[in-house]
Amino acid sequence: MSDPRDLSGVWYGSYDADRHNQSNSFIAVLEETFGAITGTITEPDDTGRSDTRRATVAGRREGGTLAFVKHYDGSGGWSHSVDYNGHVDGEGVLVAGRWVVQALTGSFTMQREKFSAEELEDEEEVVMRDPVDQRF
Repeated sequence: MSDPRDLSGVWYGSYDADRHNQSNSFIAVLEETFGAITGTITEPDDTGRSDTRRATVAGRREGGTLAFVKHYDGSGGWSHSVDYNGHVDGEGVLVAGRWVVQALTGSFTMQREKFSAEELEDEEEVVMRDPVDQRF
């Protein structure tokens, strides 16, 4: 049986700073292999230097505990790293936690929609069984 907390997939998130009224949204594409997490994060550049900032992700998940480092690649003028620690809910659809970079701290959340193969097959059957009115 596969672990429902496996983080592989597309996540939509946001982060907020504890001070300086800074917040932003992001999209994370993550891959998990035996607990090792890799991936990318793309977020809007709210500084006006470019349209987006990009970062790589490397970390680890053990049970419901997640820790990773986000390293900005220089796009948008940022090339520093940020440490993230969070908790994955039992269904594997919500992550919430804290981040820190130098003296700045804040919170973050990520969520995703997750469908089982059976749910997708059931949805496909409903669509295929629905008669189409061809009188037009």
